[in-house]
Amino acid sequence: MAHVPASERRPQLVRAAIDLMTREGVAAGSTRAIAAELGVAQATVHYTFGTKKDLYRSVVEEVAAQFIDQVRAASPGDGPFGEQVRTLVHALWAAATGEEGRCVLLSEFSALAMRDPDVREIMLGLDRAIEGTATEMLTALAAAHRLTLAVPAREIAVHFLSGFDGLTARHLTGHSPGEPADPDTLRALDLLVATTVGLCLGTPAAVGRVA
Repeated sequence: MAHVPASERRPQLVRAAIDLMTREGVAAGSTRAIAAELGVAQATVHYTFGTKKDLYRSVVEEVAAQFIDQVRAASPGDGPFGEQVRTLVHALWAAATGEEGRCVLLSEFSALAMRDPDVREIMLGLDRAIEGTATEMLTALAAAHRLTLAVPAREIAVHFLSGFDGLTARHLTGHSPGEPADPDTLRALDLLVATTVGLCLGTPAAVGRVA
């Protein structure tokens, strides 16, 4: 390939690594394989990413950014607060379980973090970043409704994300990316929305009701 400035090469390599790892797993993402994916010399990968930790961090951050952008692009509509929360949650679900398989990729990194301290540091940073984004979006939505949250926004975000992570893991254990969720998982997702809205309002949310 023709010479490409490092500022352009880095995102190209990150996209190539994501595509490769999504198809074949994180373990398949060697520098040699990533170089072949893009059609460049292996040395290019080593030059662009000084360490494997740098490469992994860039991959994880890019996948997370794709999730966040997709959710931010979803319009919550003009309905009541609870319905708007539900709309955003389902947009997050679509992003997490879509056919692109990005959530499966992050799950592999989470598993790798159990035995790799560098990956553990990366995934802890990702968790804090996602918690911060969820806190920011919830705070903005509450402000738009002139609503004073009954529980601090960050605590609500941590509660919600803990449940959401469990449901995505449940779904992906028995389904391929892009497949519809089973009724029990969808019901549990709606219950998670209802309890989250209940925390926001300071009242127990009625089962199945989020308005």
